[in-house]
Amino acid sequence: MAHPSQLGFQDAASPVMEELLHFHDHTLMIVFLISTFVLYIIVAMVMTKLTDKYILDSQEVEIIWTVLPAIILILIALPSLRILYLMDEVNDPHLTIKAVGHQWYWSYEYTDYNDLSFDSYMIPTQDLVPGQFRLLEVDHRVVLPVESPIRVLVSADDVLHSWAVPSLGVKMDAVPGRLNQTALMAAHPGIFYGQCSEICGANHSFMPIVVEAVPLEAFEKWSLLMLDL
Repeated sequence: MAHPSQLGFQDAASPVMEELLHFHDHTLMIVFLISTFVLYIIVAMVMTKLTDKYILDSQEVEIIWTVLPAIILILIALPSLRILYLMDEVNDPHLTIKAVGHQWYWSYEYTDYNDLSFDSYMIPTQDLVPGQFRLLEVDHRVVLPVESPIRVLVSADDVLHSWAVPSLGVKMDAVPGRLNQTALMAAHPGIFYGQCSEICGANHSFMPIVVEAVPLEAFEKWSLLMLDL
């Protein structure tokens, strides 16, 4: 989860999020280089008056400031397109989960298990126990097996919502009457927090998402326990 005064992204907990972090660092370095170069040109022109009112054109400069930005755009576009295709691919998922947004809670259905479904409500502040996070903890977590590709079908029952878990690199709009699809894979066990990322009404900030990634054996025990309830 995020920490107070945090400036960067949350630590990556999935391969896709690791790729997004690498792309962010790659693009940020290019932005720093461009900003530094532009600042140098501005300072040089102000301090040394590198101007000549008799220069009408320069073919060399025209070529440079046309070709160089094109190269920079290619260096940004290629890894960006690669990550987009990685995020869209859902290859042989081990498990499918349907997440439906409501005003103001989430409901989940494990479509591979006929009777496994539940609603997930935020735990009120007065009911929290020591160690739980205010406005982030829920009564029923989404439990997933680690190192398993998971397909998530996202929809909404009333208005627009958005199912987002930053550390897993997932953010998918929940649109009424439409099924959107995304994929995730937790690289290690842990508890990952998210929130609805689409303004959906008065209690928009009170419908958090909690994903708990556990080993496969623990997931099987949990699913059997939920089916018995």
